[in-house]
Amino acid sequence: MAALPPAAVSYSSSTPLTHFLLRFLDGHFATPADLRKLPSLSDLLDRECRDLDLDLRTLLGDKLSSVASAWVSRSQETKIILRQGDGFIPYSIPASSRRMLEVDIPLIVKEVSCIETIRLYAELSLQLEALVGELEDTSVAIISQARGDFSFSNLGRASTPIDMAEKHEKLLNAVKTVTSIEDKLGFISSQRPQWAHLMMTVDSRVEKALAILKPQALSDHRAILASLGWPPSLSSSNVEKEKSYETPNPLSLMHGEKKDVYSQSFLILCTLQQLFIQREERKLNPLEYYQRYKCTNCSDFSRSSHLGSGLWSVDELVHPIASRMEHHFHRWSNQPKFIFALVYKITRDFMDGVDHVLQPLVDKARCMGSSVREAWVAAMVKILIDYLEKEAFPVLVERYEIRDGILLADASWLHLVDLMITFDKRMRALAISGMPCVESFLELQGMSLSLSIFSVFVEHSDWLHIWAEIELDDANEKLNPELESQKSWSISTHQQALSQLEEAELFLLSNTEDFKAPPIADSVVKIAWNMVERAFLLPTKMMKVQFIRSSMIVFLNNFFYILVQRCHNGGSYGANMDVDAMLRLAGSINAARYLVSVLRQWSEDFRFLEMSQCDPKNEDQTGSFLKDETMRLIKLDTDFLEMAMSSILLQFDDLCRDYIDYIEQWGREQLDLQELVVDEQSLCISSSFVRALDMLKDHLYVLRLNLNSMDFLDLWRSIADGLDHFIFNSITLSVVKFTDIGVNQYKYDMRALIQIFSAFCSKPESFFLRVHESMKLLTLDKKDVANVLNMVPENGKRKELFLQSKGVFHVNIDQAKTILRKKTF
Repeated sequence: MAALPPAAVSYSSSTPLTHFLLRFLDGHFATPADLRKLPSLSDLLDRECRDLDLDLRTLLGDKLSSVASAWVSRSQETKIILRQGDGFIPYSIPASSRRMLEVDIPLIVKEVSCIETIRLYAELSLQLEALVGELEDTSVAIISQARGDFSFSNLGRASTPIDMAEKHEKLLNAVKTVTSIEDKLGFISSQRPQWAHLMMTVDSRVEKALAILKPQALSDHRAILASLGWPPSLSSSNVEKEKSYETPNPLSLMHGEKKDVYSQSFLILCTLQQLFIQREERKLNPLEYYQRYKCTNCSDFSRSSHLGSGLWSVDELVHPIASRMEHHFHRWSNQPKFIFALVYKITRDFMDGVDHVLQPLVDKARCMGSSVREAWVAAMVKILIDYLEKEAFPVLVERYEIRDGILLADASWLHLVDLMITFDKRMRALAISGMPCVESFLELQGMSLSLSIFSVFVEHSDWLHIWAEIELDDANEKLNPELESQKSWSISTHQQALSQLEEAELFLLSNTEDFKAPPIADSVVKIAWNMVERAFLLPTKMMKVQFIRSSMIVFLNNFFYILVQRCHNGGSYGANMDVDAMLRLAGSINAARYLVSVLRQWSEDFRFLEMSQCDPKNEDQTGSFLKDETMRLIKLDTDFLEMAMSSILLQFDDLCRDYIDYIEQWGREQLDLQELVVDEQSLCISSSFVRALDMLKDHLYVLRLNLNSMDFLDLWRSIADGLDHFIFNSITLSVVKFTDIGVNQYKYDMRALIQIFSAFCSKPESFFLRVHESMKLLTLDKKDVANVLNMVPENGKRKELFLQSKGVFHVNIDQAKTILRKKTF
């Protein structure tokens, strides 16, 4: 072992080596040959340590006890001084004792610690030198035997089972030696990290030995597989004919010495891979490595450490199969369904051998948490990923970028994706069969990347973007025929019949029928969810976010724009809105309300919650993934409702102009009876007010049949409030005078107006508070009117209490006085 410089043994930056120690090291370790003197030097240091220990016990037992007795004898005097003194007077330690406590004892402890560190360094160096030497000797012996076997093989003599058993025995000894070395290096890296030169020297020599052991172990394993007849012949004719034909599995057929030799080689590969992983983890995180492997005796390695790169023994099974598959892949380049079928068939046919032969071997190798089934499926998926990455997708991308026959290129791409989706589901089913409730666990453990064929997009974000654009184009093509169909925008008679349900059931909205959404809304949801489901197949959250943002979100925003354009360009609005325009508006409102409900339901899905945490648009990580789209739909719904409300109010205002001009007659003593219309209940309604009431009743009836219950509730209440303001300001507070006949006419007309809303609630007058209270004011007798008008201004509180006693709460005092002054007796 190469000599290490004295500087390699450092203690800490705050404790420099004394001149004595430097002279000691220089005198005893001048050349590499001096390392042979370590045993005798170690015995000498042990004797000196024992002598120093004896001296220290004598010192502590005699001198320190006498000093302590002196302190105890003067304790009473110290207490008296502290009680009598104004402050604390420290006791002066004798100079001889102070030197012993401050100088002599720390120096002795430091020297003992240095000697102990040197002793430990020397012991570990000797042990590591012996282990590394043994490892190097074993490596040389393995190489020599391999060369001899190669010479005999050239002469026509194959390796016998005895020869293979000897190789395995040497490989196992080498693996055990490396395990012992790793145990000691793990201790050094966590407890003595300053001995970096020692670890570097050992690591360098061990890596050279491992560079010999790994290729030799793999070579021997491949030779054993070849002797077993692996890989079996792949019959493609049955795949093309879609016949069920199981490929013979050499793993299930082996027995006797062949099975024992293969099992031994499999265990060696597993253990050797375990050592490589342990070494990498030790270099990355020394302290965590030592604590973990100290508990497990360096025998287990974690699931997340190895499965991402596969098991070497499983990879050796897959590599020769992949070589044989290349021929079939090139032959079926224009028929990819056969390629996917072949890979799935081979994976399924050999699954029994994987479960019953290989899994017990992995358990015996103490690879805790490892599943050979998952490793086998992941390795077979990797074959197809390599083919797609090198052969299939580059051709499709080139066709897409050239834009020559773009429809054909898009169809080919979508067909390949459909095959990938089907293949991915079937391979996942194979991976978790026999292990219930494992799917979610695999995703949480990050296993989706190794098992998913869609990991082909991990290193090709541009391909992912192209796929999203193709999915968006395909979604738009599917939706366009329905956008042109009037039937897709109409509300069915069954949905209209829902308006006749009881009041308690009106607001339990759960599906398109409850929301009275047109069929186009359900089509949009299905197409959008189809893109979302494809995004969920991607292995990483960021890829899911990128795909959904580039496809589904763009698709929804385009439909939102279509809703706006349909409302603005589909008919006349404002004071001239007809029934057809009202129906189009109601359909858009229902669609927006339904989509809001759907997006909120999606946002509660844990997969969307996870994506919201890594979404670049959600910087504060407080909103949902679909927050912007939901808020935009809510705004559209509100704008559409305001459009419907303002249109009805404007029409009502326009139709009431003659009625407002007619109310000037209410100030006269007599009214022209011909201007009155009497209904079935003999309630006189002004003829100029009938048209406005009919328009209002017809529009509300249409909206009630075609609008969802929640939005219709908001709409009719807003209309009632708007009418209350309009009538109160345009009639009640106008310059007209009210005679008794005029008051009765006003009451009849307003009751007819309020009666229209009785179909929606039991007390419609509660939504016409100002109109209702103005009728109460106009029915006050002359005494009460005079009482209110003649009250002094300072009695405002008294006026307010008086009005409240008459049931007037929402009309203020000034408005009440204005109304009462219009009353003529």
